[in-house]
Amino acid sequence: MMLIPAHHFRDIERKPEYLQPEKCIPPPHPSPVGTMWFIRDGCGIACAVVTWFLVLYAEFVVLFVMLIPSRDYVYSIINGIMFNLLAFLALASHCRAMLTDPGAVPKGNATKEFIESLQLKPGQVVYKCPKCCSIKPDRAHHCSVCKRCIRKMDHHCPWVNNCVGENNQKYFVLFTMYIALISLHALIMVGFHFLHCFEEDWTKCSSFSPPTTVILLILLCFEGLLFLIFTSVMFGTQVHSICTDETGIERLKRKHQPRERTGSWKSVKETFGGDFSLNWFNPFSGPSHPKPLSDSDWVRQVASLSDTENTETPEEQSEQRKDEDSVEVMDE
Repeated sequence: MMLIPAHHFRDIERKPEYLQPEKCIPPPHPSPVGTMWFIRDGCGIACAVVTWFLVLYAEFVVLFVMLIPSRDYVYSIINGIMFNLLAFLALASHCRAMLTDPGAVPKGNATKEFIESLQLKPGQVVYKCPKCCSIKPDRAHHCSVCKRCIRKMDHHCPWVNNCVGENNQKYFVLFTMYIALISLHALIMVGFHFLHCFEEDWTKCSSFSPPTTVILLILLCFEGLLFLIFTSVMFGTQVHSICTDETGIERLKRKHQPRERTGSWKSVKETFGGDFSLNWFNPFSGPSHPKPLSDSDWVRQVASLSDTENTETPEEQSEQRKDEDSVEVMDE
């Protein structure tokens, strides 16, 4: 149960009749465990396809332009295994980040019957989302792309066509880390290959013609440099968010909505799934899933009873702070 100051109220409900239950359809039956999550967003799907295309392009250039034509078999085998392993882990992390439920709140549960079942006491309130008709637990935010409220939502990333939230932040962090590593690895190999081709005959250092080889290497160099900078920055911001237990949205609202935070190491273990081990780097190993939401998780406690008497009605606040409930941060 969360203690909240009076200025923190948005769409607060203290009585069932405020909920306008006729506008909320009953929540659907829970999906079976393991049901695939996929967002049908054209822009996100296009970005995800482009991501895979760029990784496969890098794979093509590394293998067929640099490694296979090389006469140094030990160099080719070691770098080929390393690059392919990192690329596989990057694409696996991308799939897990894209197809994992980020922590969606049950849709349509802001009904009169459900609110009455919570048996609110004096000084207790619940938050509702007017867009998806859900009761919002603490640290949940509405995403206009996913059309759902997401627990611990950090931002919506079109490159993984999904929100980054409580259940898939680990996979997003691994995705940015592995993409940064293969970008760095590709840049190093491009540098060595250019040096080798300058010293040798260009016709012997690649199975393609010299102009084609140069164009393919230059394009890979630009791609690797761009992705290295972008994913390194994203990786750093995500690690900082995990260690400070503060999402991107919460960081933007920090001055207006102060809150208590958990310890940094505890937050890291919850995100990556327990104590430090190789599973932290495994995209097929999930995070430490929180316990299912109980009735107390839907209810919040105001600072004092007098605060509830001085707050505006939900109708007055819904127009004034409408945008505040649907804040979303997207990757550039």
